[in-house]
Amino acid sequence: MDLSVKLGNITLKNPIMTASGTFSSKENSEFIDINQLGAVVTKGVSTAPWDGNPTPRIAETYGGMINAVGLQNDGVDTYIENELAFLNQFDTIKIANIAGRTIDEYCEVVQKLNNSSVDMMEINISCPNVKCGGIGFGTDVALAGEVTAQVKKIAKKPIIVKLTPNVTDITEIAKAVEAAGADVISLINTLLGMKIDVHKKKCVVANRMGGLSGPAIKPVAIRMVYQVRRSVNIPIIGLGGIMNGEDVAEFILAGADAVAIGTATLIDPTAPIKIKNEFSQYMDLYNFKNISELKSSFIN
Repeated sequence: MDLSVKLGNITLKNPIMTASGTFSSKENSEFIDINQLGAVVTKGVSTAPWDGNPTPRIAETYGGMINAVGLQNDGVDTYIENELAFLNQFDTIKIANIAGRTIDEYCEVVQKLNNSSVDMMEINISCPNVKCGGIGFGTDVALAGEVTAQVKKIAKKPIIVKLTPNVTDITEIAKAVEAAGADVISLINTLLGMKIDVHKKKCVVANRMGGLSGPAIKPVAIRMVYQVRRSVNIPIIGLGGIMNGEDVAEFILAGADAVAIGTATLIDPTAPIKIKNEFSQYMDLYNFKNISELKSSFIN
């Protein structure tokens, strides 16, 4: 069975990736063999260290969780010296997730990563937990296209643009970033949510609102992947509530070329490999020899 997939000119050995912000290469490598993953998407990195939002930052909800971490990271220089250097020992595709408050900040990080061992760069224009940049770029068609075009001008590696679901029509954003030069699209980022403690009469996370992830958002993610697949021609990475191998199959049938595992990894650090094995079993069950056969089996 051939589980390999192509994202532009990059070939992944299988469609299973990690989702940014939910995976630490050093820590998770104690639980799984990173070599078995199609790709590793690392936590968002910015030009300089970001402190993130005040605590508490995470709350459990029905069918998922809310996070308002706020892209805390140590900056791109430390990322190259530590996280990326550690990842270089593994045989997997390395994808850096890039955060910024301005277009210039995105471009500065891209410039520094151009000559690194990163294989692809995911431009996060969709985080709901930062007050400047983030979701502001991802909800405006013109801004989404502009940041993509500016990044693409200087990038020496393929560019993935990560889309927010917190919009009226996600296909318009997808078409804008494709027209601006995006090589790949990933969707969806978290939905904006809130949880209130009815006993303390206050919001559970200090930021009040945060990003909702987990199984509760999967139907929304599937619907948006389906819509975007019919609006653009570039590859799609699907994510949002993937917990098992059948979830992977569902995303691929909806139109995704690869998938990213997020919340499941926070619950069980071995989840990405378990899900990969379950997906392989699904492919065996229905005698699919490759991903193309699975895609073509969808009765639209």
